[in-house]
Amino acid sequence: MNSVLFVGTSDAFGAGGRRQSAYLLRGESGTVLLDCGATTLTGLSALGVERDEIDVISISHFHADHFSGIPSFILASTYEDRRKKPLFIAGPIGIEDRIRKASSILGHPINDTNRNFQLKFIELVAGSHYSIGPATLTPFATYHPPEVKPHGFVVSISKRQVAYSGDTGWFGELPSKVAGSDLFICECTQVEPNYPYHLSLDELSDNSHQFDCGRLILSHLGSAMRAQSEHRGFEIADDGLLVNL
Repeated sequence: MNSVLFVGTSDAFGAGGRRQSAYLLRGESGTVLLDCGATTLTGLSALGVERDEIDVISISHFHADHFSGIPSFILASTYEDRRKKPLFIAGPIGIEDRIRKASSILGHPINDTNRNFQLKFIELVAGSHYSIGPATLTPFATYHPPEVKPHGFVVSISKRQVAYSGDTGWFGELPSKVAGSDLFICECTQVEPNYPYHLSLDELSDNSHQFDCGRLILSHLGSAMRAQSEHRGFEIADDGLLVNL
């Protein structure tokens, strides 16, 4: 099956009681998890997804609601799942150092001698192409605080293409970066453009004609977006949404 399971669709603050960012891409030859917020393990369990299914975790940037679930994922994979197959963790420059430090700070340092599986970290640079596990990932730069090293992805898996904005404000090249995708998962935290580093419904409405994607779904929704009774024709995500490609 080629599908996308929306595990977590809220903003950083859990708007509407939803989980933080996590999107599961299933292809014929494997599974990729895009982002892994703190609530991701709970979400996977609630949706009946085994952690061992996941071959690759790819992180869009170093904000906690997008990567802080990884230490727990590694811990559970080591001691609960007794994982055997390799786990690839891809992300911005410094991904391994960031994950190891976060794991230590949270009280569960990564012990390389206790694992029965290969843990491999891959640093991603915008504009390059990476074949990782079952997928090809092409990161692109986004407009978000530069210190968190933000980027979005275009992921090719089992002859399907999924684009993901990560967190970003509006920038003119966004439509071209995701053009031709079967599905574009696009953040839309705000209704109005009050904060420049996140997208708004107003901006996406004004520029909707520029997007050339098979399907566009808004996610990373803040409280004001959740409170909207209509979304100007856009499809919005909720935790547990399953999209077949």
